[in-house]
Amino acid sequence: MATDRMQYHRIQYQGVRKSMELYARACELIPGGTQLISRRPTRFAYGVSPVYATKGKGARIWDVDGNEYIDWVSGIGAIILGYCDPVVDEAVREQLANGTIYSINHELEIELAEELVNRIPCAEMVRYAKGGGEACMIAARIARGATGRDKILFCGYHGWHDWYLAANLSADASLDQHLFPGIEPIGVPKSLEGTAIPFPYGDLDALGQTLDAHRGEVAAVMMEPFRSEYPPEGYLAGVAKLVHEHGAVLIFDEVSTGFRPTASGSQPLVGVTPDMAVFAKSISNGYPMGAVVGRRDVMEAANEMFISSTYWSDTIGLRAALTTLREVSIRDIPTTVKGTGEQLKKRLNDVAADVGLDVTCEGLDFHPHLNFAVEDPSVKAKVGTLFVQEMAKRGCHGYTSFYLNAAQGDAELDQTVAATRETFEIIAQGLDDDSIDTLLACEARTDSFRRLVR
Repeated sequence: MATDRMQYHRIQYQGVRKSMELYARACELIPGGTQLISRRPTRFAYGVSPVYATKGKGARIWDVDGNEYIDWVSGIGAIILGYCDPVVDEAVREQLANGTIYSINHELEIELAEELVNRIPCAEMVRYAKGGGEACMIAARIARGATGRDKILFCGYHGWHDWYLAANLSADASLDQHLFPGIEPIGVPKSLEGTAIPFPYGDLDALGQTLDAHRGEVAAVMMEPFRSEYPPEGYLAGVAKLVHEHGAVLIFDEVSTGFRPTASGSQPLVGVTPDMAVFAKSISNGYPMGAVVGRRDVMEAANEMFISSTYWSDTIGLRAALTTLREVSIRDIPTTVKGTGEQLKKRLNDVAADVGLDVTCEGLDFHPHLNFAVEDPSVKAKVGTLFVQEMAKRGCHGYTSFYLNAAQGDAELDQTVAATRETFEIIAQGLDDDSIDTLLACEARTDSFRRLVR
């Protein structure tokens, strides 16, 4: 059955000519070609992977060239229930009939705030946003206002705003290990140099030394609690202790992990409650929405601060978020994606053993990744690109990692395992006879975001 489906997808792949034509048009009109770096075609297999979609449903997307794919990127992590989830979309349609934004407030603002306070350990008060980077910016502003200090220590990726990119104003290119190398802070005021300071994940001594070096000046420590691997035992508790000893605010950036670890986010899983946390992406199953939550004594500082936007409380985002969060609990989505991830890792590792390719599928169950045992970095990059390329030809869109959602089921696993077997065989042969370059139909992918462990 799986083999028949594989043959169907291989025959049906039409290439991406129209996608590439549209991208050429876009580059003439849109600086950078796309609105999000993670959607640039150079992040996938340029000229083979899809660039423009026409629709999505469940676990799948369709591109402008008529190709159908399992989307293992899940809308860059924003899709947790599946594309076009009927319950969320129906709730949004009902809300549309009553309007999306008004000259006064709507009760949904309170309902969603109550939902977040009831489920997230650190949440006592709530502010809204429309995206993850914006939510991080708001959190940084509130922390600075609450403490009267300017400096933010950070670990991981926290968006595109000035407060964060200011780290690269220093000569040592501070974001290279947290974002990706080569980002120039063009347009960021030089006066912000020294206000955003990185620290390495998993190293309490390094964090302690950095806090000591800036004693009395640090407003907050912002970090992703984890991404591709769980934190070392006791690490996050140690972070919280250090941060509070220095009178700073601990902020968990849970934008990317969202509500996949548990229906309350990552905090119950790690057993550490920060002072603030930020959410977006999976909070609303693809509708634009974000939230900053935190302890009352910290959040109340925003009462005296100018943090304001017309669109933060539009009823579409509010309704989508409220409905999504409730569906995550009703359907026990964390258990579903954990089970899918466990199966995916086991089956891909079994395939690797069968084929004789030295690669492992490892990491968090809801966000596993492939680790190819190739020593030469340039060859490893090409192998990763070849994987993305050959999987795209077989109806699987993604990176060398997998972002899970609840719509990915048995059919998607079967197709992906069959596609991976053929792709691993191609890679193994290419490594054996040193023909990886000739197998590639595109340049090696540009470096993806470096998030904590991977």
